[in-house]
Amino acid sequence: MNFENLLNKASGLSCFTVRFLAAGQNISQVRLQISRWVKDGRLVKLHKGLYVLAEPYRKITPEKFCIANKLKSASYISLQSALAFYGLIPEYVPQISSVTTGRPQTIETPLGRFDFRNVGKKFFYGFKGIELATGQNAFVACPEKSLLDLVHLSPGSDSEEFIEQLRLQNFDKINKNILFEFADKSDSPKLKRACKYIEKIIQRGEGIEL
Repeated sequence: MNFENLLNKASGLSCFTVRFLAAGQNISQVRLQISRWVKDGRLVKLHKGLYVLAEPYRKITPEKFCIANKLKSASYISLQSALAFYGLIPEYVPQISSVTTGRPQTIETPLGRFDFRNVGKKFFYGFKGIELATGQNAFVACPEKSLLDLVHLSPGSDSEEFIEQLRLQNFDKINKNILFEFADKSDSPKLKRACKYIEKIIQRGEGIEL
């Protein structure tokens, strides 16, 4: 494979694997060539077996949500990253947080830090494919699930104080029926308690007297 062939295959991708490039070719030779391109600055290694084109050769800017999905296949964007994406919390969140059924892990890459939190298979739902910039797609938790994932994975989060500290906003993006449906599906007393506090804060924000 020469570099022109690689550009034809990968310049429109957020990132790519060695196996993707080596389809139909000798994978050992492709690995050797990739190693050379990393050394001369044409490719950037993100993690084991995962690469991105160096900036001068990219047709698109890689979306970090897409990269997170690629770093761990059984994962979706959630927690503070998804909440910030939907505008439900005011803070900028530099670290990309995901939920996975695999082992928890924090991966440092040249494009940023990616944190993966583990949940059991029964909690692995409530996400969908979302189209991001330049036609890239990523699996992202829906607003209600990203909020419940944060509650599920945070100690002491089933308290009104914890929910208050999130400084939730843009309440119109939270469907209370879906929120309670997901809490019921989880069969978690902790999530059910938290939902009552979330509902209370939403109603207060909507100007409903309690």
